[in-house]
Amino acid sequence: MARDKDRESNRLTARVGRYARVGTNVGGIAAKMAGARIFGLELDSGKNAGELAAALGGLKGPLMKVAQLLSTIPDVLPPEYAEELSKLQSNAPPMGWAFVKRRMRAELGADWQGRFGAFDKDPSAAASLGQVHRAASLEGTSLACKLQYPDMASAVEADLQQLQILLSLHRRMQSALDTREIGKEISARVREELDYKREAAHMALYRRFLEPSPQVRVPQVVEALSTGRLLTMTWLEGAPLLSYKGHDQADRNRIASAMFHAWWHPFSHIGVIHGDPHLGNYTVFEEEGRPAGINLLDYGCIRIFPESFVAGVVDLYRGLLEGDGERVVHAYETWGFKGLTRELIDVLNIWARFIYGPLLDDRTRTIADGVKPSDYGRREAFTVHKALKELGPVTVPQEFVFMDRAAIGLGGVFLHLQAELNFFRLFNEQIEGFSAQAVAMRQKEALQVAGLQAA
Repeated sequence: MARDKDRESNRLTARVGRYARVGTNVGGIAAKMAGARIFGLELDSGKNAGELAAALGGLKGPLMKVAQLLSTIPDVLPPEYAEELSKLQSNAPPMGWAFVKRRMRAELGADWQGRFGAFDKDPSAAASLGQVHRAASLEGTSLACKLQYPDMASAVEADLQQLQILLSLHRRMQSALDTREIGKEISARVREELDYKREAAHMALYRRFLEPSPQVRVPQVVEALSTGRLLTMTWLEGAPLLSYKGHDQADRNRIASAMFHAWWHPFSHIGVIHGDPHLGNYTVFEEEGRPAGINLLDYGCIRIFPESFVAGVVDLYRGLLEGDGERVVHAYETWGFKGLTRELIDVLNIWARFIYGPLLDDRTRTIADGVKPSDYGRREAFTVHKALKELGPVTVPQEFVFMDRAAIGLGGVFLHLQAELNFFRLFNEQIEGFSAQAVAMRQKEALQVAGLQAA
């Protein structure tokens, strides 16, 4: 027992030490780059990117999550930085059994083990904010218990300060984008991920809304065994999505179609998206020995949009499809882009046509021919960045950040699967008869049932 406590204490001490070192390292890199700018010195971007990745790579915590998030939003960071950060892994060394027992006692009381039929000592997964243990109810139902690490609130706040350093550095060195709104959005979503009661409400919302869809399964929250820092849910059996890369085209298309539905159906009907495209958040379930759909597992990063934003997405799509320039401009204005000029609209349309391209093309196709998942969107982002540098800083509206990120993540999944679908027809099925007023009404009802507030 004493040895377990010592090991756990050492882990916590090591985490604290890593936080201190990362703060120093990120600040030091920022100071070096700022000094070089003041004195007009040339810097090796690749080398500095590597140094930054090394600084972050020592920390398996919230800042790692932020770093990975930044790497998936095109053009927020210079390409060299995005490439280095995308290599970082989010798996954290798990906390030991002594930690788990103490945390579970704090959440459910001294008799917590008596409330389970079984509880695995070793976690099935460990990530940046907590770890998951497989368990069973007293009735024998398989469960997953997501337990938050201690002191995560203070760790997140410290890490978000480092995020502001990174974004401030970007604004000084690369003036094409004003990243302040991006920082606000990332900070808000990461803070929300600490609230497991909110995540439970998100899960209930998705379960209720997607229940009629046989190709998507959502866990059920066990409220009696959940708190603000412990989330207990039913365990969904499934295999990793990438394990199906070698299956035939029909199997891969079926999985990709389920992914499309899981993402676009909630957005187009109630203005909600699952904003974390990490492959670990999905598994594939089978029926009669063949893949039948996906399990959607993690609900910490959910974004709720006002119906006007959803209407802007549909307006931009239809404007591009029909060559209606006024409708395209109206969509950008609805989203909150300021100071629109003809030149700026043309640049924004480069990115819009990339995102919407497969949805505008009425044929069976891949999401992007001849592109690696890790490169999806990079070329277009570079083109947009280069053009924006000539037009002055552009502020990206806060709501746009996770919409963009999730679209890129979804495209990466389709590329991994080499899916061939008619994305035009799939999308138009989702927006058929679209009405912003109907979205607002459905959203209000759905959020009230789940105990959530509108955007």
